[in-house]
Amino acid sequence: MSSRRTRQRSAVLRVLTGCQDFVSAQELHALLAAESVPIGLTTVYRTLRHLEATGGVDVVRDDAGERLYRPRPADGHRHYLICRRCGRSRPVDSEVVERWAERIGTDTGFAAVEHTVELTGVCADCQSTADEGGPPPCHREPARGLARGCAS
Repeated sequence: MSSRRTRQRSAVLRVLTGCQDFVSAQELHALLAAESVPIGLTTVYRTLRHLEATGGVDVVRDDAGERLYRPRPADGHRHYLICRRCGRSRPVDSEVVERWAERIGTDTGFAAVEHTVELTGVCADCQSTADEGGPPPCHREPARGLARGCAS
């Protein structure tokens, strides 16, 4: 895949950057369609794979194994704590994990060591609604499955 900047790639980046939490390729495609951006789902997936390969996004998997994407901050790779009920994500200080992964590589003689750390829990908002017997204060609209935290 070439690294040239197309209108479609620019649109994917713009909408993805407007999302506060992780979003799936299908959610991203639906947001683009809601803006009447003519783009195929295959192009969205291809663009996300390119962004992942070039370090432009952080990727996690949901409970069903679907890949979810979030723009990577300029200062690099981060780890996130993700609410299992509503999908809200928060970056966490993970310097100790980074040092550990680096030390494992050094100790074993491996180079270019990569790692994946997934932290999940239940956020304070979801805990309070669970205590009250209500549904989670979801950032996703159940009818459409779209992240509410996305600007369109």
